[in-house]
Parts: sequence; structure tokens; C-alpha cells
Amino acid sequence: MKKGDFIWGLMLAAFVAFIALPKTHAIFVGLNAVHPYLIGFIKFGILATMGEVLAIRISTKEWNIPYGITARAIIWGLIGMLITLIFQIFSGGVTASMAKGYLPGGESKILFAFYVGSIMNLTFAPTFMAAHRFSDTYIDMKGEGIQNITVTQIVNRIDWNTFVSFVVMKTIPFFWIPAHTLTFLLPGEYRVLVAAFLSIALGILLALGKRK
Repeated sequence: MKKGDFIWGLMLAAFVAFIALPKTHAIFVGLNAVHPYLIGFIKFGILATMGEVLAIRISTKEWNIPYGITARAIIWGLIGMLITLIFQIFSGGVTASMAKGYLPGGESKILFAFYVGSIMNLTFAPTFMAAHRFSDTYIDMKGEGIQNITVTQIVNRIDWNTFVSFVVMKTIPFFWIPAHTLTFLLPGEYRVLVAAFLSIALGILLALGKRK
């Protein structure tokens, strides 16, 4: 085991301990209820960035901090704020649609969770993932010393074939829809905890997809 493995594992263990121990768990849940956007920023800024760094470790066998790690973490944090809102929009929309009969299932919790996971990942997720690929590619190009980067350069640089064939066509149906279906089967106060850990997987999958 390399030193970096120990440090990464220790950071994850510290986060798990904070949200698992009764006293700090209550603090976490309370802060999330009062300041959902702030907690969304923090949890994604930390955990998703950790996932992205771990993806580099997996693919290169070495621990390397990517260029622009601060900017990447800020972007992940903003994504966390967005996802905090998106969870509310889609869960509330599905609840209203089922109540009015626009979606079958009545009060079925399983169908509710499946609808939210499916609709969210088939509509919002591809756009969000493409936007994140765009910002990541811009940072990568800045790290290579490229000046006056244009939108066309970024678009041409992205491997859209891998994005569609791997990120969209594989991770969404085979990972994200099942993962979010399970997430929305949980009581509302626990979804934020699951989302925090799924953000690690999100960082890994997007980073690996970019490097495939």
C-alpha cells in the first residue's frame, strides 16, 4: 500500500465517521436541513474530487493531483448545489404526477423511486455530464499551456463517441438508474448521505470515461 492510498482512505474514513457517529450525524443532518446548498457544495466538492483523484490512481497506478484541482473542486461543489435542487425538483414532480395520474402506480414507493431515478437520468444527467466534460476539458487544455481556447477547440477535443457509448449508454442504464432508484427508496433524511457517496462514484466514472 502506498502512502497516498492510506491518506485517501483516511480522508474517506474521517468523512464516514462524521456522518455515522450519532452526535456528528445529527449535526450533519441538521446543517443539511438548514443549509442544503452549502452542504451540497461541501460534500460534492470533497467527495467527487476524491473520486476523480482515485480514478487517476486506478488508471495510472500512481497518485497524481490533476492540474487545476482547486477549480475542479469548486466546479464539483457547484454541481453539488445543482444536484441538491434537482433532487427536489424531480422527486416533487414525480410525486405530483403520480398523485394526478400522469404516472401510474398510485402510492407505490418502488415505482416512485424508479420514476425519479429514470426520468432524472434520462433527461438531466446527459446534459449535466456533457457540461462537466466541457469544463474539465477546458481545465485540461489550460494545463497544457494552450492559450485563447475557443469553444470549437474544446468541442473538437472531447471524445464524444466514448462519452455517448460509455458514459451515457452504459453508466446511466446500468449504474445510475439502479443507484438512484435505491437512493429514493430511502427516507428523505438519508438520501443526502447516499448522494454524498455516489458523488465519489460519479467522479470515478466520469474521469475513467474521459480516459478510456
